[in-house]
Amino acid sequence: MRNTHSRYSSGRSSFSPGRGRNNQAGTRSRSFGGGRRPAGRNSSRGGGRFTLSPLDLSAFINKAAVITEKVEHFVPEHQFSDFKISPTILQTIKKAGYQQPTPIQDKIIPHILNDRDVVGLANTGTGKTAAFLIPLIHKQIGDKKKQVLILTPTRELALQIDQEFRVFSKGLGLYSVVCVGGANINMQIRDLRYFNNLIIGTPGRVIDLINRRVLKLGEINTVVLDEADQMLDMGFVNDIKLIMSNVPTERHTLCFAATMSATIQNLINNFLRDPITISVKTQATSKNVQQDIVKLRGADKIDKLHDILNDPEFKKVLVFGRTKHGVENLSKKLIARGFKSESIHGNKSQGQRQRALKRFKDNQVQVLVATDVAARGLDIDSVSHVINYDLPATYDDYIHRIGRTGRGTKKGKALTFIE
Repeated sequence: MRNTHSRYSSGRSSFSPGRGRNNQAGTRSRSFGGGRRPAGRNSSRGGGRFTLSPLDLSAFINKAAVITEKVEHFVPEHQFSDFKISPTILQTIKKAGYQQPTPIQDKIIPHILNDRDVVGLANTGTGKTAAFLIPLIHKQIGDKKKQVLILTPTRELALQIDQEFRVFSKGLGLYSVVCVGGANINMQIRDLRYFNNLIIGTPGRVIDLINRRVLKLGEINTVVLDEADQMLDMGFVNDIKLIMSNVPTERHTLCFAATMSATIQNLINNFLRDPITISVKTQATSKNVQQDIVKLRGADKIDKLHDILNDPEFKKVLVFGRTKHGVENLSKKLIARGFKSESIHGNKSQGQRQRALKRFKDNQVQVLVATDVAARGLDIDSVSHVINYDLPATYDDYIHRIGRTGRGTKKGKALTFIE
């Protein structure tokens, strides 16, 4: 593995200048496995706090994770067939290509099957969604009147959970509704007139629907707080408390987070009953992600990015910017320079964001430029590189960003631009 620090951080780029290498500039579905409804606009909260300083530069460099590094092989205690789950679900798991449980799945599925309140701490990209969906779907097969409420910080994550639900529940006659911002709320109101086994939503839209008296949570059996640390970081603590006050106290509650903090602990104390904590986090950043900095040393920022993206190694690149306007502007500049690029940020409609995300997932574009909130919780396969074009506001945001690459057992690289 070449030393990327010497390769990227000099004032003069080693990449060839010139043009880019690229030439191009809801209806209701009541199908089995949960129809995905149109999504609505999520209220986004969170500050523009900026806590990093030049003294923190070492946090962006980690060259221990090289491709030749020996990675400890995980041996699960269970196979999927060892779990007491429906044969139909086992068949679906097999068809989906899941060979053995990931660490979080291996440790947490038995406790969820036993109705134990659980706190799951895991790095991003570890199979957390399947870890709670598989046992919850199994329990719904035995009692199709069971209702689950899943709260997430962003609409993208809510839609991804719904997609996974449809895969694992195929042919079982279970239904879902997604209650998030960005689409006509009237469609979601219409869908809520039907019974849904899964209600997946962001706090802002869920409260809106509760206030309109179209979303009633009195029959909820299980609540999942997914990426709870991010929901709290985005300012949703009071919204979560309000929503939980509408849910029966006799319930099964699951809380998932990447980090444990005093506010998360307070949330757990308030809403979970004698929970067991399962942690499969080994370190703050993934060993699979090689991290480095790009020192501009007076070089033009967009020119430096241009040169880097010309390297054939940069096949599928997620670029993070700080503001909605900046992200949109950068994407347009890249397109003008001949790169295939898309952007996602809060000013785009849900449809626009989903189309941009699909093009990136399907390798129709090389670059996806995104804000932190818009990219929260995204699960995109085989992102080769993450580039922090603008510095993240906090170290937690940095961890989230670089976690979009090097997912599972794959390798990835993260570069951070430094003025």
